[in-house]
Amino acid sequence: MAESSNITLQSKEPSLGQIQIAPEVLEIIVGIAVSQIEGVNRMRGTISSSVNELFGRKKSLGKGVKLTIVDDQISVDIYAYLDYGVAVPKVALAIQDKVKQQILFMTDLALSEVNVHITGIVTEKTESAIDPNNLFGDEDPETDENEDGEES
Repeated sequence: MAESSNITLQSKEPSLGQIQIAPEVLEIIVGIAVSQIEGVNRMRGTISSSVNELFGRKKSLGKGVKLTIVDDQISVDIYAYLDYGVAVPKVALAIQDKVKQQILFMTDLALSEVNVHITGIVTEKTESAIDPNNLFGDEDPETDENEDGEES
C-alpha cells in the first residue's frame, strides 16, 4: 500500500514520530459500528465478497463502506439493508451518529459527511406452508396408506 494513501494524525508530541492509519481501518471501524445498530440487517457487499462468504472465507467487516478523502476532508458513504418494520429515518440517523462518534473516539478524526444509502429492506423469513414430504397435498396426514391402498 502506498504511504500517501494513509491518513496521518496530528500528534501533540511531534518528537515521538508520526501516526498513520490505513483507510481500510476506518472502513472496518465504520462497518462494525453500523452492524451494532438495531434495525440494520446487513451491509451491501460486492459479488466477490459474497462468493468469498459462500466458500467460508472470512467476512469483510468493511463491506458496504466507501471512504473518500479530499483536501483533508473525510466523507463516508454507507450502503445498508434494513430489517422490515423499522423506522428508516430513525435508523439512518442512528447510523450517522454512531459512525461519527466511533471514528472520533477511536481515531480522533472528524468526518465531514456520513451519507447513508438504504439499498433494501429484508423481510422476515416465514415458515413454508408446503410440507416437503407432501408437496402436492394429496395425502391425508392422519391416515397412512400402504401400497395396496389399504389403511394400516
